[in-house]
Parts: sequence; structure tokens; C-alpha cells
Amino acid sequence: MLPRMGRRFAIRRRIEGLDPRTDFAEIYRLMGTHEFPWDMNQALSFALFRTYAVPSIGGLLARTGEFTERTQKRYDDTVLVLDAVLEHGPVSDEGRAAIRRMNQMHRAHGVGNDDLRYVLATFVVMPIRWLDAYGWRRLTESERIASAEYYRDLGRRMGIRDIPPTWQAFAHLLDAYEREHFAFDAGARDVAESTLALFATFPPNHRLPEALVRRISLAVMDAPLLDAFGFPHPHPVFRRLVRGGLRARGRVVRLLPPRRDPYFARQLPQIRSYPDGYEVAALGTFPEGCPVPHPRRESAARSPERAG
Repeated sequence: MLPRMGRRFAIRRRIEGLDPRTDFAEIYRLMGTHEFPWDMNQALSFALFRTYAVPSIGGLLARTGEFTERTQKRYDDTVLVLDAVLEHGPVSDEGRAAIRRMNQMHRAHGVGNDDLRYVLATFVVMPIRWLDAYGWRRLTESERIASAEYYRDLGRRMGIRDIPPTWQAFAHLLDAYEREHFAFDAGARDVAESTLALFATFPPNHRLPEALVRRISLAVMDAPLLDAFGFPHPHPVFRRLVRGGLRARGRVVRLLPPRRDPYFARQLPQIRSYPDGYEVAALGTFPEGCPVPHPRRESAARSPERAG
């Protein structure tokens, strides 16, 4: 039997035996559902705020009212649409339905190519940076390449043009786009406030005062993001405590055995809009001109397992 730490790195060794240029979907699935389910969900959740800080995105979300009036459902739909592609693959019935829904919504609201490409960059870059800072281990180069290839493939299926060729190029695009476009927008701030309030209701956050959950969330954000919303900067001591706690969690998770069964985002306890199941084709918004599918419910199994 392998020593404990040998077992802990078994999935990483499995990933290293795959080709990130061709096996990127399998690698990304192992990363997201076995190695880092909690961390990647946190990274992508905070990546939402970065998209709000671009006024053309945050302002649009405010005008639709989806993230201010139906925050829980809009959050759930975003997570579940992306989860369907991850779990079933982009050429499956579920994956095609998820990509079709994304494309319908983006076309209906006139989202531009530059903004779509930036959002794609947040999906690639922010998990890498989160795991570098707080993960139980850093991503390998193969995993970074696979992440970029996974979203390059998704971006092509979404019709996004001029997609960066590497994870480094995604990072360069993200940083440059934020320097140029981060700015205050009152509607975007409302969307950010609604999302912060939603985070306070997520288990186990709901056991804490909402004001404390808000302070913790702000402590995770960087200065340009805080400034774009006009949010106060947390006290440096409090910021160090929060970020130190996240790093300590990573050290504890490192001692745990590898996950045996995949943990998909649809199993997260904060996904609460569809207790009786959902149909992927019925997720999201249906602006005028988008055909609304015949309502039908599908089982969306939940698991009580921890998300390590």
C-alpha cells in the first residue's frame, strides 16, 4: 500500500499521464471534481465580481435585473450551465443544450466579443491564481495548459473570436483588460452587493453574521477590484487573517486522502433553486425571441459528501 502522501498525489500522477493538448476535458474534470472542487468553485465565484467590475458587463447585468432581483436563481443557473458541460462533455445532449443557452442569452443581450473573451479569461486565470495562493498544492504545467485548452474549446463553441493561445496569454489579456476597463458603475455595484448578500446565505456562511461574511469576502478581493466598486479596503491585519486562514485550510486538505467519487457543482448545498431537479435547456433567462422549452424536470442528484 502506498504511504498516505503517495495516495494523496495519485490523481496528480494520473493527470500527468495524460496529454493536456488532447485530454484537456478529462484533466479539467479531474481537477474540478476530484482535486480542487471547493477551491475552483470559490475561485470562479469570486471571478464573477471581476466581470461585474467591467461596466459594460456589470451594467448590463444590473439592467436585466437578474442578479439583483433573482440573485439565487441567476447564480444557480450560471453554475449549472457550466457544470453540464464539465460533467457530460460539450458534444453530449446536456453539453450542447448548455452551450446553446449561453449563446442564446449572449446574443439576446448583445454581449460583445471582447467582453466574452475577457469572461473566458477569468475562468482560466482566476482558478490558477487562487490555487497558487490557497490550494493544497499548486497546479502543474500540464493542468494549466489543460485549463486553457478546455476554455479555448468552449470559447470556440460559443463563437468567440481571437481566443488567447496559452494560459499565459489569457493572463496577459485579463490583466490588460482590467487595467483598461475596470471602473465604477452604480448598477454594477448593486449587482456586487446582491451577490455579497447571497454569499452570506450559503452554508456554512449562514451561521455567521452577514456583516462578517461581507468583510471576509472583501478581504479576499484585491485593491483594483475593491476600487472599481468603491468598496472600503479591509484593515491589513484582518486581510492577513482571512488569507492566512485560507492557506491554513489548504495545508489541512493536503493531509486528506484523495476523493474517490467526483463532486460536481450541482451537488453544492448552495445550489437551491431546483430541489426537484432541472432541465439544462430550461436554465437561464429567456429574453424576447428566445424559445422557451417545454417544462420538464430531470433528476439532479445531490451528495452530502464534503467538497475538499
